[in-house]
Amino acid sequence: MDTALVVGGTRFIGRHLVYELLAADYEVTLYNRGTRENPFADDDRVTHVAGDRTDEASLSVAAREVEPEAVFDCVAYHPEDVRVATDVFADCEAYVYVSSGSAYGREDVPKREGETPLEPCTDEQAVDDSPGSYGARKAEGDRAVFAAADRGVNAISVRPPIVYGPDDYTERFDYWIDRVRRFDRVVVPGDGDCLWHRVYVEDLARALRLVAERGESGEAYNAGDRRLVTLAESLELIAEAIGTDVEVVHAGPRELAAGGLSPAAFPLYREYPHVHSTAKLAALGWESTPPAEATARAVDDHVASDRDGSDHDPGRTAEERVLGILDTL
Repeated sequence: MDTALVVGGTRFIGRHLVYELLAADYEVTLYNRGTRENPFADDDRVTHVAGDRTDEASLSVAAREVEPEAVFDCVAYHPEDVRVATDVFADCEAYVYVSSGSAYGREDVPKREGETPLEPCTDEQAVDDSPGSYGARKAEGDRAVFAAADRGVNAISVRPPIVYGPDDYTERFDYWIDRVRRFDRVVVPGDGDCLWHRVYVEDLARALRLVAERGESGEAYNAGDRRLVTLAESLELIAEAIGTDVEVVHAGPRELAAGGLSPAAFPLYREYPHVHSTAKLAALGWESTPPAEATARAVDDHVASDRDGSDHDPGRTAEERVLGILDTL
């Protein structure tokens, strides 16, 4: 394959996917509404087609104009988006849908493709836009991929967990980097062993390309760092990358509540482990960046950016109250 169409492609996952495809000598076309700054505007290897991915006619025009061999769908948030796209791009060599680990409907450890059940999706959820229906919508998108494969379309799904790294507009990881940079003592909910599988964005981009080139039609592939780290270990890696020390202060629900907080107030906290089996993706020749190296790159990008994760901030004053309570115990 030599030509690729990236639906999306300017913010985070799509941006790094374009970097990955260019490094592999693909000719790349972006398809989006053009409402965001295009980081590839001055790169003559990347062309842009403006259009609304929810408009089938517009998508069909792009398919005829570009005639891509591979299509990467980074912004399909409703199952109908996937159904339409797999019809429009039915003749492509590969259609890759960016799904989510949220599509899984049971708390297996680890979650395995084809074994762990997916979330059900009602008709109401399928057209909803709220965060509560996100997993159900992604799961129904997976089922649309499987149905397309049954029709002979080379459609494949990739399920990432939490994605982190440079250009991360969600700023969830940035919150913790900012905390370690500014404070010697950082409150972490629970015992610090919270395990929410993550995947470094450059590794996810490579996974998407490899799945298009080597994956099997109708299959789903989990992504995720091959070496998992807990939330507390993440803070230690951040401190190491910055060149500082940090005291990770563990606070249980009772201590947090006394400070007016709850564990859910902190980003990247999850009560029950969320872990992906990545053996299937690794069998395609995929490897992930060691966490220390990936964290260091994320820290460097954070320092050069204006991101601080403040939208996720539970409030330092409240944290100070928790620290004061813990100091008296």
